[in-house]
Amino acid sequence: MKATYPWHRRIVSTTFWVGEVFDVGAADGSQVYSTYDDAWQRHYGGCDGILVSKVCRTERRTAANGYYPTSMKPRENPFYLDLPFDDVNDPIALASRMRVVPWAGRLSAARATDQRVSLMKNQWVELRRGSHRCFGQVEDAGPGKYHDARYVFGTKDQRPANRRYGGAGIDVSPALNGCLGFRELNGQGDRVDWRFVDAKDVPAGPWRRIVTTSGVWNVDG
Repeated sequence: MKATYPWHRRIVSTTFWVGEVFDVGAADGSQVYSTYDDAWQRHYGGCDGILVSKVCRTERRTAANGYYPTSMKPRENPFYLDLPFDDVNDPIALASRMRVVPWAGRLSAARATDQRVSLMKNQWVELRRGSHRCFGQVEDAGPGKYHDARYVFGTKDQRPANRRYGGAGIDVSPALNGCLGFRELNGQGDRVDWRFVDAKDVPAGPWRRIVTTSGVWNVDG
């Protein structure tokens, strides 16, 4: 039977990309790595954008090439996003994930506290903005909060706890930015509807060209 997950409506969305460094002094200020992959940029294949004076910048994406980057060939799905529930490194999220994550039954009780396994990484999400409908995979955690289970898994369209970045509740990749027709290339003024979706229910589209299947890669783990 097809699983139906609740919609989260009109959520402020920002844009992030593999290789971005927006605050060298912040623990979560670099996308060279993700919470699930300490070598995210290397595994992805490089800067998900364009290098300007050796700095990784984002770029406008179009349907002409499936919203893929113009200057590199990704090894993982360029349709990625994050949500504020880090079930690997955040102790509160890790301790509660078997209780709050709807698909937690896929993980055995013996592995409930195993930080080498994530219930969030690679999970599919459906996103809408106006007439645009796109799909992406969770590959990082944020923005701003890391155990906001009430919002992420809530069934009553709860608002994000985060108050940074315009109160954003989701970050999307440049591919999703283009696919969703965002007005801003890198801002806080766009809103989306989103919900989880099972892999078997994801339709054909450019997000299916490369599907990320890698697991947690943590050099300290």
